[in-house]
Amino acid sequence: MNTETVNLPLGHLVVTQGVNLKIADDPAFGLFVAQSIQHHRHGEWGELTPDDIALNDAAINPDPEKCDRILSAYTYPGDSTKIWIITEWDRSVTTVLFPDEY
Repeated sequence: MNTETVNLPLGHLVVTQGVNLKIADDPAFGLFVAQSIQHHRHGEWGELTPDDIALNDAAINPDPEKCDRILSAYTYPGDSTKIWIITEWDRSVTTVLFPDEY
């Protein structure tokens, strides 16, 4: 994917309670989340399998009938905490969550 051309609409941005609590406890984690959201917005999907990357790349489609949800996964280097960022198929909401909150 040419990430220079991707500018994924995020819709309403939300974080789960667990992510919010960790941001409050660890400002560096908050910065990591903000940076991860920007990577997600620009098509840098993080730590996904080639199949999941292909699904995301196919879901970046201007035709609303062919859109699908977008998933990115990132690992915080501070303590190896994993986060997922999911943008819904209609681009109305993007959620930052821990995998066990899915």
